Amino acid sequence: MGLMDGKRGVIFGVANEKSIAWGVAQQLRSAGAELAFTFLNEALEKRVRPLAESLESKIILPCDVAVDDDIASVFKELERQWGTIDFVVHAVAFARREDLKNPFSQTSREGFALAMDVSAYSLVAMTRFAIPLMPEGGSIVSMSYLGAVMAVPGYNVMGVAKAALESSVRYLAAELGKQNIRVNAVSAGPIKTLAASGIGNFNDKLHVMEERSPLGRTVTQEEVGKATLYLLSDLASGVTGEVHYVDSGFNISAG
Repeated sequence: MGLMDGKRGVIFGVANEKSIAWGVAQQLRSAGAELAFTFLNEALEKRVRPLAESLESKIILPCDVAVDDDIASVFKELERQWGTIDFVVHAVAFARREDLKNPFSQTSREGFALAMDVSAYSLVAMTRFAIPLMPEGGSIVSMSYLGAVMAVPGYNVMGVAKAALESSVRYLAAELGKQNIRVNAVSAGPIKTLAASGIGNFNDKLHVMEERSPLGRTVTQEEVGKATLYLLSDLASGVTGEVHYVDSGFNISAG
């Protein structure tokens, strides 16, 4: 028997085989979960669909998380095909490249709003539409980063958005606990992903983490997937409103 046998859920945020969300998907499927996936546009569909099909997924849907109607359509289709769901993985974030490369004080009003909308508010919107599909409870996990609690050079507006994301996790957890819906976040150390390519001096950050990490290396997709699997499973039935650090360097001095 797998840890997630009989469990069904949707993953937002797979872009390619290097995505953190893909590492999560692989762990969930290996534990027996049935998965649905979303993609942003046709270009990403060409990458996401083969990956999803390799895990025997039959539900692969378009979704722009900045559009409520798109999110609503995803959950409507999940309800039509499955009736209920057990979990949601929120692994989406975006900021304009210029707002990551320029000094934080030069962040545009539009860029700030966009980063907050896609990276933080989308969790709130997903949760709102997921609630009716979790009548017996469920688990929601989002992906954060150390820049939410520390000023990480080059992370800029994304750090502020991740801080809002982590705060949203706590408020949602407090609201939904009585409905047996748990909401948590995973904050992992830096991993080479498509999204990370937009962060300045990212390779330098990897080297710094290797030097300062208790494990003497950076965290892997597989390890983030395992941590997320734990939070989504019944093993974490008493855990909610938490940010789960996966060798992020949180307790290591930046001096």
